[in-house]
This record gives sequence, C-alpha cells and structure tokens, in this order.
Amino acid sequence: METESLDALRDRLAARLDELRKAADETAESRAPVELDQSSVGRLSRMDALQVQAMAQAAEARRREEMRRIEAALARIDADDYGYCLRCGDDIAAERLRADPTATLCIRCASGGA
Repeated sequence: METESLDALRDRLAARLDELRKAADETAESRAPVELDQSSVGRLSRMDALQVQAMAQAAEARRREEMRRIEAALARIDADDYGYCLRCGDDIAAERLRADPTATLCIRCASGGA
C-alpha cells in the first residue's frame, strides 16, 4: 500500500480505537456487579439489572475483540507487514482492506482455499 494511504488508514484505525476506549470507559458502570440486596431492589428489577449487565458485558467483549484486531493491524502497519496474508503471504486485495482494515487473510485463505 502507498505510504500516504497507510498514514490515513493508521489515523482512521487510531481514531476508532480511541472511540472504543471511550465507550468502554462510559459503560463501565453498567458492567459492574448487580446488587442483590432485596431490601433495596425487587426481584424483577434485579432480573432486569442482571440482563442489562449481561448485555453490557457481551458488548464489552465485542469491543475488546475489535480493539485487539485494530491494535494488531496498527502493529502490522508499523512493522511494514500490513496488507499481506498471514497464512499464504500473498497480498490482501485493496478492496478487502477497505471493507475491513483489520483483515489478516486474503479472500482465498479466508474462504478455506490455499
């Protein structure tokens, strides 16, 4: 990939990583343990709180996975390894990288070929 487009991509990935980190900070309270004191909260309210907590924890797991993929892509950019399939070593199509800048496999390897 061209240096200019790699710089733009690095900026785009870094901005997305910042967004994800801010979202994680903003939702930390909803992932906290649910208080089970029956004198302060009724049974149905606790069940609702547990469901909200479970959804927030699942969203956080997805967020962490996306952050991990972005950090790995940024590391590949810095190491001049970005845009190459991790399985076969061929170039990953530019269209594929535009659609998913964190892609690690060419379309052939991703679809089970090679």
